[in-house]
Amino acid sequence: MTEGRTIRLLVSYDGTDFSGWQRQEKDRSVQEEIERALGKIHKEPTTLYGSGRTDAGVHAAGQVAHFRSPVASIPAGRYALALNALLPRDVRILESREASLDFHARFDAKSRTYRYFLVCGRTALPHELRYAWQLWRRPDIRVLNGMARVLLGELDCSTFATPKDPSESRSRYVSRARFHAEGDAIVFEISANAFLWKMVRSIVGSLLHYEEKGASPEDFARIVRAKDRRLAGPTAPPQGLFLWSIDYYRD
Repeated sequence: MTEGRTIRLLVSYDGTDFSGWQRQEKDRSVQEEIERALGKIHKEPTTLYGSGRTDAGVHAAGQVAHFRSPVASIPAGRYALALNALLPRDVRILESREASLDFHARFDAKSRTYRYFLVCGRTALPHELRYAWQLWRRPDIRVLNGMARVLLGELDCSTFATPKDPSESRSRYVSRARFHAEGDAIVFEISANAFLWKMVRSIVGSLLHYEEKGASPEDFARIVRAKDRRLAGPTAPPQGLFLWSIDYYRD
């Protein structure tokens, strides 16, 4: 394919029935679904590059991806319409536009923001169970935020890293970590330059675990400084997690 243009996509998906973002040998992935649709449009294989991977069952409201498009192909702004006509209902292209030729969805990203949704203290409605964690108690947001502030700044995230994470460095810069109420639900929002595999779910599970145990911010700070995965709380389930948005150094 002639690399005449770079097309940037804003992608949303319901991750319930996917093995994750990344193409898999056997299981269904978001990347593969979009690449299959692009192949029909371009009449040849097209590789799609995402801003980052999401795990099985994790959703996205604002995943960013890019691909190379022939100059003679359809206008950049019409790719969203063309792709949505070919994609399954659990993947939607919210926007398509031309980017600079050297734009890269992953390597040009400045920060990523995730949100984790909790239904607390009541029975969740059936559709909510696909997109939130049912928590049968209502945690203290003030206490949770006191511990969450420990995470801000340059952080060694070894406590929240799974043994299978391939990253050479466990250090990440966290610019935001805060719980807030949305009606009777609770939302945790976290932004960082990058994340380790299952890091957000481990953080959510750990914060809730130690809040229930009555831990203080000082207690939680010691747990983080220990860099010991065995001290982390249970990993939160995937269905409550959304890749919410990606910020870039340049638009």
